[in-house]
Amino acid sequence: MSGKTSKRAKAAKIREIMDQEGAAIETNTQGFNDGRYESVARLEDYQGLKDEARAIKEDAIDRLPELIEELRESVEENGGTVYLADDEAEANEYIESVVADADADLVAKSKSMTTEELEVNDHLEAVGVDVVETDLGEWVLQVAEEAPSHLVAPAIHKSRDEIARLFEERFDPDVPLETAEDLTNFAREQLADDIAAADVGMTGANFLTADSGTMALVTSEGNARKTVASADTHVAVAGVEKIIPSVEDLQPFVELIGRSGTGHDITSYISLLTPPIDAPTFEDDAFGDPDDREFHLVLVDNGRMAMREDEDLEETLYCIRCSACANSCANFQQVGGHAFGGETYTGGIATGWEAAVGGEESAEEFNDLCTGCSRCTEACPVGIDIPWINTVVRDRLNRGDDPGAFDHLVSGLTPDPEPAGLDLQKRFFGNFATVAKLGSAFAPVSNWAAEAPPSRWIAEKLLGVDRRREMPKFTRGTLRKWAKGREPPADPDREVVMLADTYTNYMHVERGKATIRALEALGTEVHIADVSESGRAALSQGMIATAREQAEAVADSLEPHLDAGRDVIMVEPSDLAMLRNDYERLLDTETFDRIATNSYEVLEYVYGLVENGADIEALADGDGEEIAYHSHCQQRTLGLAAHTEAILDRLDFDLATSEVECCGMAGSFGFKQQYYDVSMAVGDDLREQFTTPETEDRTVVASGTSCHDQLSDLLKRDVTHPIELIAPAK
Repeated sequence: MSGKTSKRAKAAKIREIMDQEGAAIETNTQGFNDGRYESVARLEDYQGLKDEARAIKEDAIDRLPELIEELRESVEENGGTVYLADDEAEANEYIESVVADADADLVAKSKSMTTEELEVNDHLEAVGVDVVETDLGEWVLQVAEEAPSHLVAPAIHKSRDEIARLFEERFDPDVPLETAEDLTNFAREQLADDIAAADVGMTGANFLTADSGTMALVTSEGNARKTVASADTHVAVAGVEKIIPSVEDLQPFVELIGRSGTGHDITSYISLLTPPIDAPTFEDDAFGDPDDREFHLVLVDNGRMAMREDEDLEETLYCIRCSACANSCANFQQVGGHAFGGETYTGGIATGWEAAVGGEESAEEFNDLCTGCSRCTEACPVGIDIPWINTVVRDRLNRGDDPGAFDHLVSGLTPDPEPAGLDLQKRFFGNFATVAKLGSAFAPVSNWAAEAPPSRWIAEKLLGVDRRREMPKFTRGTLRKWAKGREPPADPDREVVMLADTYTNYMHVERGKATIRALEALGTEVHIADVSESGRAALSQGMIATAREQAEAVADSLEPHLDAGRDVIMVEPSDLAMLRNDYERLLDTETFDRIATNSYEVLEYVYGLVENGADIEALADGDGEEIAYHSHCQQRTLGLAAHTEAILDRLDFDLATSEVECCGMAGSFGFKQQYYDVSMAVGDDLREQFTTPETEDRTVVASGTSCHDQLSDLLKRDVTHPIELIAPAK
C-alpha cells in the first residue's frame, strides 16, 4: 500500500472508530483521569511515593536474573512449580501440558494482559479446551468476539446500552437488562456455574515477590480469588518484569496503582496469595485435602530480557499496567485502544511493549498518535519517559531494515542526516525551519502560493497536509533582522539571550517584538541567538539524528551567552521542554545541565523579575479587559501556567482560564491528513469552553503556537499571545 493510500486508509479507520466508540471512550477515560487528580491530591507525598516505586522497579529490573532465581526457589519451597518460557510458543505448550495433566475441559481465567499477549485462549481452544473469562469486561468482549481496547477497562469502548443489546441477542434473558446492576447480576449468574465447574483456574499477577513467592492480584472484582479457590490447579502467567524483591516493596504500588488507573484510592480487591493456597479443594459437595492443590507459575520472557538490554526501551519494563498514560492522553480519549494500540497493548506505553514482543513494526500503525506532549510522563506512577520510547521506535521505523540503503541518492540534497526512505510528510515537518526560512524570504508571494487551491491539493496528495487546515502566514521581515537594528536600553539591570523559535522568528514576529519590549521595560537587555530551531520539530517526527544535530547547534550558539551570565528566554513552551527535558537525551550531561538550569519561558521570567523588584507598572495595564486564556500542554507539565495567570491577574485582566488540558493541535499533528479529525475532536472541548455566554466575546489568548493555530481554526477569532497583551506600546 502506498504512503498516500495508507494515510487515507488510516484517516478512514480512525473516523470509523471515533464514530462507533469515541463517545464512550471519551467519557470513561476522562472520568478516570479526573478521578486520578482527585485521588492523588489526597496523598501526603504523591511524588515521594512515585519516586519510591520507580526506585524499586529500577532495582528489580537491574537485578532481574537473580530475582528470577530467588523467586523460583521461593515458589518451589512453597510446593509450586516455576516454568520460564522464552517465548509465546513455549509458554502455551507448557500451559497446554498442565491443562492436559489436570484432564481439564474448562479453564476459568481472570483478567491478564500477558495471556492476551500470548493468545492463550486461542491456543487452548484449538486443542479442545474451553476458556471462560471471569472479568466482566473481558467476558463481554469474549461474548462479542472483540479485542480489549484498554489495559484496565477492556470494554471501555462499549456503552451500557450496547452491552445490554449484546446480552439480549446472545442469551435471550428472561427479564430486561436496563441498569448497570442488571447487567452485573446477569453476568454473575452466567459465570458462577463456569467458575465452579472449571478444572483449572488461571490468573495473571500484578506483582510477584521474590523473597516469599507471594503474588499480588489487584482487581475491581472478586472473580480472581474464585478462580484460584474453585479449581484444584492454579496456573499464574506473568512477565518476568512483574518480580519485585520483597513483600514490603508492595506498599507504594498498592497506594498508586488504583489511583493511577481508575482514580480510586484503592481497588476493590487486593489479594496477596502465596500459592499453592491452603484452602481445601471442593468437589462433589465435599471438601478435599489442601495438599492436593497444584500451582504452576509461568514466567514469560517473550522479548523482555532483550528489552532490558536496550537502554532506550528498558524503562518499558517499569510499567505496572495502570493505564494512566492512556487516560491522560487527549488522543487516546478520542480513539481508544483499537486505534491507539497494537495486537495487545494500548496507550502511550503500548509502543514499548509491542516493539519488545512483536518487533518495532508492530507499533507502526499507532505510534504517531503519541505527540510527545509529556502529560503521560507526569501521570505515570513510576515516571516512565513514554514520549522518548515512542520517539525512539519512530526513529527506528524511519530507518527501516537497512538505514543506509540509497542514502547516496539524497546526500547533500536534504537539510537533515535522515535515511533516504524517510516518509516525505515527516521530512517536511521535521525540516519546517527550512520551509519557514524560504517562505519568509519570498513573502507575501509564498503565502499566496501556499493558499492557492492547486498548491493545497499537491500538499495534501504529496505531503499529507490536510487542505482543511489554515496554513501559517510567513512574515517578510524576521525578528532577528528587526532586533539587529534596535538600540539596546541604557544601563540594563541584566541581559538575556532569546532563543526565537521558528514561528516567532519567521511568522509570529509580533510576539517576539513584544517579548523584547516587555523585557526591556523591566530593565533587561535582550540578545537574539543566531539559531531558531531547537530540534522539537525533528524529534516529533522521530528524526533523532537531526534533532541532536540541531540541539548541538543551539548549544554552540548559547555557549558565549551563558559564559556572559545571560539567561535563556523563549516564547514557545515546547521549545523550553526540549531544553529542560529532551536535551538530556541529546547532549552531554554538563552541557544539558547548564542549558536546562538557565532556560525560562518568557512569562515565567517576567514573573521572576517582578518578584525580585522589577516595576510591574512598566508593563501595559489590562484595565479590566476580559480574556479567555488557554495554556500550552507542556507549559502545564512544566508547572509554569500559574506564572502567566499571576501576571495577567496583577495587571488587572479579567481572566477566564481554560480547564481543557489539550487543544488537540500538537504541532504538526493537527496538520496531518490522517489525524486532522482526531485533532479537531480533541479541540471540541476547548471550543465549547470558549463559546459560552461568559467567554464568547472575550479576547482569546494562548501561550503556544499550536494552541494559537488550533484556536484560530476552531473559533474563527483572532488569537494573541499573553506577552503581546502586557508589552508596552511600540
